[in-house]
Amino acid sequence: MLKSVDETSSTHRTDVSYHRPDEGGRRQSRRLVLVSKATLQAAVALLIIAGAYTGMKHLVLARGDVPTRPKQETIYTVSTLPVEIGDHTPRLTVYGEVAAARNAELRALVAGEIVRVNPKLETGATIDKGEEIVSVDPFQYEGAVTEAKANLAEARAAMVEARGRVATEEGNVTRAVEQLDFAERDLERASQLLASGSVTERTLDERRLLVSQRKQAVEQRRNALDVEKARVQQQQAAIERLEWRQSQAERNLADTVLRAPFDAVVMSESAAIGRLVGVNDVVATLYDRNALEARFTLSDNQYGRVLSDTGSVVGRPVEVVWHIGGVPVRYTGEIVRTGAEVAVARGGIDIYASVTAGADQAVLRPGAFVEVTLDDRTYPRSARIPEAALYGTDHVYVVVDGRTQRREVTPVAFDGTSLLVEGDLQTGDVLVATRLDEVGEGVLVKDPFGAKEKDEADGKAGAAAATGKPAGTQDGRS
Repeated sequence: MLKSVDETSSTHRTDVSYHRPDEGGRRQSRRLVLVSKATLQAAVALLIIAGAYTGMKHLVLARGDVPTRPKQETIYTVSTLPVEIGDHTPRLTVYGEVAAARNAELRALVAGEIVRVNPKLETGATIDKGEEIVSVDPFQYEGAVTEAKANLAEARAAMVEARGRVATEEGNVTRAVEQLDFAERDLERASQLLASGSVTERTLDERRLLVSQRKQAVEQRRNALDVEKARVQQQQAAIERLEWRQSQAERNLADTVLRAPFDAVVMSESAAIGRLVGVNDVVATLYDRNALEARFTLSDNQYGRVLSDTGSVVGRPVEVVWHIGGVPVRYTGEIVRTGAEVAVARGGIDIYASVTAGADQAVLRPGAFVEVTLDDRTYPRSARIPEAALYGTDHVYVVVDGRTQRREVTPVAFDGTSLLVEGDLQTGDVLVATRLDEVGEGVLVKDPFGAKEKDEADGKAGAAAATGKPAGTQDGRS
C-alpha cells in the first residue's frame, strides 16, 4: 500500500513539472485557423450583401412606370334638415311641489259633549262641502232658544200695551185741547158782557181761572203722551235686544253641528264620541281638494325673460307632470300669483300655479314632486336647430350644391335638445345636422334621406300606386 501511494505521488509530480514543447505550437496554429475561417466567412457575407444590393438597385432602376388609381374625394354621408325662420318660443322646464291653496283648522264653535262623529272623519278621507263632521249635545242650546223666544214674545206684548197707552194719551190731549178752546171762547163772551154790565168782574175772573186750568190740563196730557212714547221706544229697544239674543241662541244651536266648509281631504282629526270640547278646541284639519297649487321657482333670468315677453307672469298657462310609478300624469294649470319676495335660498322667485285635474286623473296630493313646463319669451326671426349642428359657439354649416358652407349664428336660447339661433340663415337653407370631425368649408356631403331623395321616393310610390306595380319595378322586372 505504501508503494502505491508513492507511485501516485511520483506520477503527479511528473505531470506538473514537465511540459512538451510541441503542444503549445499546436494550440497557436489552431487559433490562426479559426481566425482565418471567421475572416473568410465575413468577407463572403459582405460580398453577398453587396451583390444583393447591386442587383436590387438594378431592378429598381430598370422597372417601368406602375399604373396608379386616381385619387377620389371623400364624400361624407350626413343628415340634413331645412331651416325655417320665424317666431319661436322655447319651453322652460322647472321642478316644484304641490301645495294646498286653502286649508282650515276646524274648531268647536260651542262647548259641550260630542254626540255624533262622521264615520269618514279619518286621515286621508274625502268629505264633501256641507257634510256633517261632528255634533255637540244641543240640549242647553235648544233651551236657550226657547227662553229667548219667550222673552221676545213677552216684550212684544208689552209693546202692544205701551202703544195702547200712547193712543189713549193722544186722545186725552185732543179732548183737553177741545176743552181749552171752549173755555177761551167762554172767556171772550164774558169779557164782552162785562162792558154791558151783564156779568160781574168775579164771573170774568172765574172764566179766566177755568182757561188757565184747561191750559194746564193740555200741558199735562202732552207730557204724559211724551212719556208713553218714550216707553214705546224703550220697549222697541228691548225687543231688538231680545231678537239679537234669539238669533245668537239659534246660531249657537246651529253651531252644535260642525260642517265641512268646502270639498276637503282630512289631514288630521281629534274627535270622538263622548269627548268634551271647549270653544276653539281643534276637531279636524282639512284642505280643499279642488284648490291645489304647484309651487316652483324661476331664476332671475328666467323670470325677467318671461316678464319682458308679456309684461306679466300671472295668467300664463303651464303644464304640470306628476310621475307616478314611472308613468307621467299631465295636468293643466295657470299661474295665479308670484311670491311676495325673492327666495334667496332657492336663487329666484317663487311662482304659484293653480292645477286642474280631470275626472279620470289621479288626485294630486300636497307635497308631490312635479315637473312644470311653461313658455319662455318669444324670439322673432330665429331658427330652431339641433344642438349637435352648432360648431364652436358661433357657426353652423349648410349644404350648397352638395358642399358645406359656413354660416355665422348667435345662440339665443336652449329648448330641450334644440337651440334657437339668430344670424346668417334663411328659410329653405339645408342645415348639416350630423356632427363631422373633419368639417370645413367646401366638404363634399350627401344626405341619402334628404328632401330631394324623399320627393323622388314619394314620386315613385305615387307612380306605383297609379299603375298597380310595386315600387322599385319597371315593366314587371325588379
